[in-house]
Amino acid sequence: MTLFQAINALCDYAVKTGLIENDDRVYCINRVIDILSLDGFEDEKCDGEHSLEEILKTILDYACEKGLCENSVVYRDLFDTRIMGVFTPRPSQVIKSFKAKYSESPETATEYYYNLSKNSDYIRQYRIKNDVKWVTKTQYGDIDITINLSKPEKDPKAIAAAKNAKQSGYPKCQLCIENEGYAGRVNHPARENHRIIPITVNNEKWYFQYSPYVYYNEHCIALNSKHTPMVIDRAAFNKLFDFVKLFPHYFIGSNADLPIVGGSILTHEHFQGGNYTFAMAKAPVETKVVFNGYNDIDAGIVKWPMSVIRLTGKDTFRITELAEKILDKWRAYDDEEAFIFSNTNGVPHNAITPIARFRDGKYELDLVLRNNITTDEYPDGYYHPHPEYHHIKKENIGLIEVMGLAVLPSRLKNEMSALKTAILNNDDISSDELLSKHYEWSQMLKSKYTVTEDNIDGIIKDEIGLVFSAILEQCGVFERSDEGKQQFLRFIESV
Repeated sequence: MTLFQAINALCDYAVKTGLIENDDRVYCINRVIDILSLDGFEDEKCDGEHSLEEILKTILDYACEKGLCENSVVYRDLFDTRIMGVFTPRPSQVIKSFKAKYSESPETATEYYYNLSKNSDYIRQYRIKNDVKWVTKTQYGDIDITINLSKPEKDPKAIAAAKNAKQSGYPKCQLCIENEGYAGRVNHPARENHRIIPITVNNEKWYFQYSPYVYYNEHCIALNSKHTPMVIDRAAFNKLFDFVKLFPHYFIGSNADLPIVGGSILTHEHFQGGNYTFAMAKAPVETKVVFNGYNDIDAGIVKWPMSVIRLTGKDTFRITELAEKILDKWRAYDDEEAFIFSNTNGVPHNAITPIARFRDGKYELDLVLRNNITTDEYPDGYYHPHPEYHHIKKENIGLIEVMGLAVLPSRLKNEMSALKTAILNNDDISSDELLSKHYEWSQMLKSKYTVTEDNIDGIIKDEIGLVFSAILEQCGVFERSDEGKQQFLRFIESV
């Protein structure tokens, strides 16, 4: 495919996917040839169908060859996003189309917007399909496991450039509205093909967008229009329910507002949601409870590795009122026997991860009790993946993991492939630079199973899933035991 064929093919793609109309074709070609510093254009037609990835590769290879773009993943991403920005409708046009679709139904509107986000290459589908995904059966239900490969790793040249780059306070973070249409830089992703939908929650101006690294179907983000820190309070519960009322087919949840048990961005208030049913949502209430004065709300402890209270009812005002009482009590709750301390030396530890949904004509709010205390033995966090599982995951357990989807580091793909070979060959990996971290785990696998070439892939995947399930148990503030249940009920009684 020649360069001119690729530009024509890109126009064909944009017309076919509804990004532009045929009347926009000449205008878009002229924008692209300007970006490529071309003097003219030859109308060469492209034979056959070509994927967007192939088309952009041809254009990027030319740009790199001519010195318009550094030949590394970070710079190529900046450059091809600039190209795709040419074909992405203006924000006002997207908002107008979204509102028109919403008048038909919320589902029609989100389907339009999600497809736009994929077609514009804001969501890079050809990378996401490389993510490794499977399901592991556990006592808590089918838990989703993913090794995420869609977020590109920076090469050494880009890392060095980012280190030397002038620090900019614009946009303040990757969630701010100012990202819409932003060209990006070596230490901040390009967003020229990014469009955001304004919404109103709790009488405040917010925005709605999709995550570029979708971990599940229609993985969306709701974000405050202001760059303001994460706060879990009654207003946050109201915002979650207002979002669910706008999009009843979506769940929405928030990370806790403390480090370790919170997400990676605590400086900008935001929630994550989508059109997906996680294992935690499917998990039943195993112990029903009644909160005095709230007989109209069904409540109980969820059968889940973490400590979850589920509130269900038709009146969201009543649910949020009770949720606030639970939150306030939990913020100050201490139980030395259960190793729960609300603060040490004035540093707060107790927080809640809330998740809202609409199901079977009623509203639900799951309140996941969290605590971020650290100890000498567990400096990363006591209610955090413990060191014996760091070979699989040592990162924080945020909202998505809490609900039952493991987001595991990309290194595991190569490590598991190498471990498979080592186990089959009965190699000693105790001193292996790549695999020694998995030594004890691999010994357990060999003692637990009769490993063959036919079953080893399934064994490794299942056991990774069981490790994740055990990690979630470690993150639960009340143990999954009779004693832990009594401690949990003691807290509920205190409310």
